[in-house]
Amino acid sequence: MNVLVTGGAGFIGSHACVSLLEEGHNIIILDNYSNSSPEVIDHIKTITGRTFSHYNCDLLDYTQLDTIFGKHEIDAVIHFAGLKSVPESTTIPLTYYHNNLTGTLHLLQIMEKHKVRRLVFSSSATVYGTNNVVPYEESMPTSATNPYGWTKVMIEQMLRDYTSAVPDAAVTCLRYFNPIGAHKSGLIGDNPNGIPNNLMPYVCQAAIGILPSIKVYGTDFPTKDGTGVRDYLHVADLADGHVKALEHLEKAKGFFVYNLGTGQGTSVLELIDTFERVNNIKLKRDICGRRAGDIATSFANVNHAIEEIGWETKYTLEDMCRDSWKFIQTKNKNK
Repeated sequence: MNVLVTGGAGFIGSHACVSLLEEGHNIIILDNYSNSSPEVIDHIKTITGRTFSHYNCDLLDYTQLDTIFGKHEIDAVIHFAGLKSVPESTTIPLTYYHNNLTGTLHLLQIMEKHKVRRLVFSSSATVYGTNNVVPYEESMPTSATNPYGWTKVMIEQMLRDYTSAVPDAAVTCLRYFNPIGAHKSGLIGDNPNGIPNNLMPYVCQAAIGILPSIKVYGTDFPTKDGTGVRDYLHVADLADGHVKALEHLEKAKGFFVYNLGTGQGTSVLELIDTFERVNNIKLKRDICGRRAGDIATSFANVNHAIEEIGWETKYTLEDMCRDSWKFIQTKNKNK
């Protein structure tokens, strides 16, 4: 298939592009590089030995987006592009609603104009809110605790309504849990601009000396060691899930939702301990209070994805920690 990938230079998008190319698909990447770098494009080409079209494009630019669709025969879209910081979304909520919702509306309008009706959307486990009981299942009601999360909930509703109105549309929402790790080459990985919001890039920056310590937010949760428990999965497994979901839409019509996780919970301290052990490094820990809105435990029931699209994880927590460290070392060595 010819697949347009929005946000294709980002952490998850870039790995999905590698998987798509390695599976024989063609890609067109759109990215405005607000939280990524154009050098990622070259790294994707190096890893895969493939060439492809790519554009510096913001989804809020309707005219440019329309022009790009007019230049290419596009069979399907994978939609990663969007602002994604939970804390930032609480300080500039209107920016988040405008960027994520309006950008997605533009994309859907132009897809419909050009009769492109297959879409895989990058959703999030944040849509399970705080009232559901783990393990989270796709049939549970959705809600959110912050503007970022609400944009995911609202976009899922938009896509559900769209598929109800357009009989031959095929849309899949993939609810990620906590992707970490990096490509085995060390060339692409999680490289956020500024101080990271997520644990693994924070750990890596502390390990390489960019940050003085790791902040552990809360040790009084009702968990086995008092720290938050999350479902960490390797980004390469997550990328494979996008390919499986996309290929499922070749023959399916309608609206689908799948959890992508390992189905197992790992605490913050367990992850830090594993990182130290597999990489033979000792890290300074800074114990802090809980952050507002953090929940104790989050992990997935992944049976639906296993049964319907044939997706299962292959990588271990040790692989995730080892590959993350290799990426941050490679990145800083090449500076």
